[in-house]
Amino acid sequence: MNIELTRKALEKVGNPHILVNLVSRRVRQISTGNGGSSRPFVEVPSTMDLADIALLEIIEDKISWESTYTGATPMDAVVPKKKKAPRKSSASVAAAAAAAALVSAQGASLPADEEPPAVAA
Repeated sequence: MNIELTRKALEKVGNPHILVNLVSRRVRQISTGNGGSSRPFVEVPSTMDLADIALLEIIEDKISWESTYTGATPMDAVVPKKKKAPRKSSASVAAAAAAAALVSAQGASLPADEEPPAVAA
């Protein structure tokens, strides 16, 4: 891909993620070779790469797109992954299970504010 065409197309689109999707979909359309949308909408030399043709079409406003995102900017839609809660060690899980078994064996229940007794492993 031509870096200069990429920069110009990015100025038009504004979001690199959207640009990648536009170019990849347009390259797929051109490469299938069936139907009117598979021919380039711009005059290009036969030696030009399909990705460069798609970029040139974006620069010359021959293809357009519409975002369905309704937020402030498209980049706000990229949400970072939530961090997973730390896993309990097998010793703490075993201790909690042993305490629960001890309480149920005694036939009593603990008040809500009281911790189960520690059990040595």
